[in-house]
Parts: sequence; C-alpha cells; structure tokens
Amino acid sequence: MSTVKNKAAEFLHRIDLRQYGMVIALCCIALLFQVLVVAEMDQNFITPRNITNIIVQNSYILILAIGMMLVIINGHIDLSVGSVLAFTGAVAAIASGTWGLPWWAAVLMAVGTGALIGAWQGFWVAYVGIPAFIVTLAGMLVFRGLTIWVTESRSIAVGDESFRMLGSGYWGEPTTIGGTAMHLPTLLIGVGAVVALTYVQIADRRERLRHGLPASSAALWTVKAVAVAAVTLLFSGMLALYKGLPVIGIIVIGLVVVYTFVTNRTVFGRHVYAGGGNLKAAALSGVNTKATSFWVFVNMGALAGLAAVVFTARANSANPQAGEMFELDAIASAFIGGASMSGGIGTVVGAVVGGLVMGVMRQGMSTLGIGQDQVQIILGLVLLAAVVFDVWNKKRTSTAPAAEARVPEQKRGEDSEPAAGEEEKASD
Repeated sequence: MSTVKNKAAEFLHRIDLRQYGMVIALCCIALLFQVLVVAEMDQNFITPRNITNIIVQNSYILILAIGMMLVIINGHIDLSVGSVLAFTGAVAAIASGTWGLPWWAAVLMAVGTGALIGAWQGFWVAYVGIPAFIVTLAGMLVFRGLTIWVTESRSIAVGDESFRMLGSGYWGEPTTIGGTAMHLPTLLIGVGAVVALTYVQIADRRERLRHGLPASSAALWTVKAVAVAAVTLLFSGMLALYKGLPVIGIIVIGLVVVYTFVTNRTVFGRHVYAGGGNLKAAALSGVNTKATSFWVFVNMGALAGLAAVVFTARANSANPQAGEMFELDAIASAFIGGASMSGGIGTVVGAVVGGLVMGVMRQGMSTLGIGQDQVQIILGLVLLAAVVFDVWNKKRTSTAPAAEARVPEQKRGEDSEPAAGEEEKASD
C-alpha cells in the first residue's frame, strides 16, 4: 500500500498543473455552460458561431495578455496598456480616416507609436530604476489625457474598408461539400497545427530523456498527445463550419507561435525568465537585465498598438473611452493562465488560455442572462483562486519527495536514456 501511495504521490508531483490545469479547466467550463444553456434555454452553447464570437470579441485582450505575460515573467507590471491602446487606436483612426493613409500605414503608425511609448516607459523602469508600478500608473493617466486631447473628446471614424477587415473580417470563402459549407483552409490549418504540436511534444520528450530529466511514460505521453490533437481538430472543425478562421484569429495564432519560439528557444527569452526568477543572480551570470527589461516594455507597447488596431477596426472608430479596464483583463488573463506573482514563471499559451477562460465565462454568463454585477464578482473570485493556486503549487513543488532528490540522474524515469558521459565510460 505504501508503494502505491508513493507512486501516486510521485505521479501527481510530476504533473505540470500550470501547463495542463487551465486547459482542462477551460474545457470543463465550456462543457458546464453547454449543460446549463441546454437546461435553461434549450439551445447549444458550444456552437461554431459562439466559438468564433469568443475569439473575435476577446482578440485584443489575448494580444495584450501575450505582452503582459512577458512583463510579469520579467518581474514587472504594466498598468498603462488600456490607455496606450486608446491613444494608439486614435493615431490609427486619424491616419486612416482623417489623413486617408492606406491600412498598412495606419497599422505601422499605431504599432510604432506603441513601441515608442514602451521605450519611454522602459527607460524609466530599466535604466533609472523607478518601479514599473509607478511608471505605468503615471503612463495610464498621461496617455488617457493625450487620447482625450487628440480626439477632442469625440469619436473618430475609420475610413479604409481594408482596415476594418482586420477586426471583423474572415479569410476566404467556405466550400460546399455534400450540402455542408466548410472552410477548407481552416481545416488545413488545424491539421498543420496537430502535426506541429506533435513534433514539439516529441522533441521535448526526447530532450528531457537525453538530459536524464523526469519524463512521463510512453502511455501517458500518448494519451496527452492524442487529447491535444483531438481538441485541436475539433476546434478547427467547429470554426470551419461557420465562416472559417477570422483574420484576427490568424494574427493571434501567429503571435502565439512567434512568442512561444522566442520564450523557449532564444537567448532573449531565457534572459526574460532569468531576470524575473532572480534579478541579482541573472546580473551576476552576465545577463544584461536592464536591456532585457527595456525591450520587454517596448514589446508590450508594440502589442498594445496592435491590439488597438484590432479594437479600433472592430468598432469602426476610436473614442476617448476605449481600453478602459483592459489592463486589468490582461493582467488577470496572465495570472489565470499560470503566471507567478514573483515572476520567472509563465507561458505564452497560458496567457491565451487565461484570456479564453475569461471570454468563455463572460459569453456563457451573458447567454444565461446573468447580470454584469454578478459577472464581475465571479471573475474576481476566479482571479483570486488562480493566485491561491499559484501559492499552493509553489508549496507543492518545493516539498518534492526527498527520495527523488537522492535518485541518481540516470535512474529518473524508467525510460530515460543514459547521459553522454556515461555512454563514453561504458565504452571505455
């Protein structure tokens, strides 16, 4: 019996709850609302139209959450992103509607302005040493005031139809197959995503085994890979049955792929994690922590400009009240998605999952007719639960079984491979 308990404890300890917990929670929340909506209203909640609407309606929050995740991982916070979004959205609307510039020029102006704002705030945080909370709190006030001044307290319409497509357009036309309209490119993207995700999981497992790190058994790994592939194909199939993948969906997927690569496979990504994990140790190890923090804020500003483009395009105008409370949504998405309060922990995919959790909950509660006051209370409790989970998970991982620390590295995991040095010794 004690052996079974030890095995179970070791198994639970090795489960990455940060990585899989919120994905499972997202699926459970969607299924819960499906049951409730069917019971209360006799209609389905999980439909192609609803899934597409959740992506489109929360796209700008997902973009902000990606940037905010990097800021939090690096040990900072940004309270100004809502005001920056409003200001850069006004810049984009003026460039498109007032000056008559093409859509791509308006997009470049918004993203470039956001990057400059990020550089301004990053300078004070990284090189002057003022806490990010103070700098971005000041930025929240300054750029909200600049937005009111630039827009003269009125809405500014967007002039270019192509610009508006960025917020609410779809890629291509569906094809009718057997009497059912299907968007084939979306299905192909889903298949490609399955192939890419499977390759990444295989490569990750091989790398862990090569370095003698704990890895899941072949059976458990297969179950996880099949589950991920099934969810991905189901998701892409649902989108293909409506209008296909929206333009903003393509943008978000592209950002997830790029930033996942940056955080996992580049020197800059490792420096971002190192600075948030232990600033002094990172500096002593040769990491230019000031430059890393500076570029993290530049990146956050640029993504705020991109989110402004999406939000302005979807609303067909810019107004002084745009972006209010968006910074809190982005921060909540990052923490719900697995970011740590102390920095150094978090993933880009987690930020997107956290944003989708909030989007699904809002959509589901709105469908059930729950009042806005109750929605805010529930979302606040979910955020608190995410932080409590972060604290509990730290205690769980810090109290690893002592026996695991005493197990020789080559014996961790039944299917682990011997290290390269050990192979040489054996051959000798």
